[in-house]
Amino acid sequence: MLDRYFKLSENGTTVRTEVLAGITTFLTMAYIVFVNPAILADAGIDRGAAFVATCLAAAIGTAIMGLYANYPVALAPGMGLNAYFTYGVVLGMGHSWQVALGAVFVSGVLFLILSLLPIREKIINAIPLSQKFAIGAGIGLFLGLIGLKNAGIVVDNPATLVGLGKLMTPVVGMAILGFFLIAILDNRKVPGAIMISILAVTILGIVLGLSPFGGIASAPPSLAPTLLAMDISGALSLGLITIVFAFLMVDLFDTAGTLVAVAPRAGLLNPDGSLKRLSRALIADSTATIAGAALGTSTTTSYIESAAGIRVGGRTGLTAVIVAILFILAIFFAPLAGSIPSYATAPALIFVACVMASSLARIDWEDLTEYLPAVVTAIMMPFTFSIATGIGLGFITYVVLKATTGRFRDIHPVMAAVAFVFLLKFIFT
Repeated sequence: MLDRYFKLSENGTTVRTEVLAGITTFLTMAYIVFVNPAILADAGIDRGAAFVATCLAAAIGTAIMGLYANYPVALAPGMGLNAYFTYGVVLGMGHSWQVALGAVFVSGVLFLILSLLPIREKIINAIPLSQKFAIGAGIGLFLGLIGLKNAGIVVDNPATLVGLGKLMTPVVGMAILGFFLIAILDNRKVPGAIMISILAVTILGIVLGLSPFGGIASAPPSLAPTLLAMDISGALSLGLITIVFAFLMVDLFDTAGTLVAVAPRAGLLNPDGSLKRLSRALIADSTATIAGAALGTSTTTSYIESAAGIRVGGRTGLTAVIVAILFILAIFFAPLAGSIPSYATAPALIFVACVMASSLARIDWEDLTEYLPAVVTAIMMPFTFSIATGIGLGFITYVVLKATTGRFRDIHPVMAAVAFVFLLKFIFT
C-alpha cells in the first residue's frame, strides 16, 4: 500500500530508507519547537501554547506536503519570519500579537490564491537554471553559517563582523567531532550517517555532563491562549497592507528557494528544469501558513533542513509523513526532544551546507551573465542573513546583465517582473 501510494519503487527508495530520512530531518529541525516559542513569547504569546502551536503547525503542514504533494519536505514556523513577527511587527511597530497573527493568516490566504491560479508555480518555473543552482548553493552557505554559529565556531566580532570562536572548548569540540563523524560514515556509505552522529554526540554530551537529560515525557500545555486568537479585521486595515505584503514576499521566496534547492537531489526536477507537482507543494505550503496562524504561530514554511533527510535517501512524501508523526509525538515528549543540544545538530547543518554548495559546479562558468548573478545570489544569502534578499539581488543582477548585453530572449517576462518588484522593495523599505 505504501509503495503504491508514495511510488517508492518508482523513486528508487524503500520504507526503511524513508523512515530513516524522516527521523534525520526531524532531528535537524527539532530545535524549532523550542526556539520558536521563545521568540513568540517576547511578543506576549503564552510560551506553552506557542510550543503546542509550533508542533501542530509543523505536523499539519508537513503531513499535507507528504500526503498531497508527495514531497520529502518538512514544514515548520520559519526562522526569520518569526523574528520579523515579534521584533518587527509587534515590538517594532507596536501592533498586538493578535493583529500580527491576523496578518499571517491573511498572507496565507493570499498564498493559497496565488498557488491555485497558479501564479506561484509560474514564478518558480520562470527561474533560470543558473539561478536555481545558485539558490541551492546559497541556501547551503546560509545553512552552514547557522550551523557554524550554533556550534560556536563562528562568533560575532565588532571589528570584523564575524570571527573565529574558541575552538578549544568542549562544546565546539563535540560539534567538530560530529561533523567528522558524519563525513566518515557518509563516505563509507553508512545509512543514516547524519542521524547516527546526532544521537552519538547527544549521548556523549549527556554522559560528559555538557548538556542535561531533560526527562522523557510530560503533559502537553494548553493551546487555548492562542487558538483562533488572530485579529483578521485589524490585519485588513490600510496600515497593515505592507506587513501582509512583507510576509507574502518573504514566504514566497523562502519556499521557492527551499524547493528549488532540494528538488535536484530528491529527483523532483523535470527534464526542462521545472519542478514536478509544484502546484501541490505550494498549496501545501500555503495551507500550512493558514493553519499555523489559526493555531497561534507565525508563518509556517518549507524547511531547508529537509535536505538532511534527502541526503540520507528520502525521495517521497513518506519521509514527510514520518516527520509529521514525530512532531505530534514531540508534544508529549518535550523533555526528551529538548535533550538534543544545538552542538549535536549543528554538524548536520554544516555537512549539508558542504553538499549543497556543490551545485555551483553545474553553473556555466564561461558565461559572465550566468555565473555573476549566480554568485551574487549565493553569497548575499549568508551575508545578509536572508534567503529572500539573496534571491532578490541575484534576480536583479541577472536581468540587468542580460538586458545590457542585448540577450533579452534569456529574460523570462515573469523573471523581469519579479526582479522589478524586488527593486521597488529595496528602494522603498
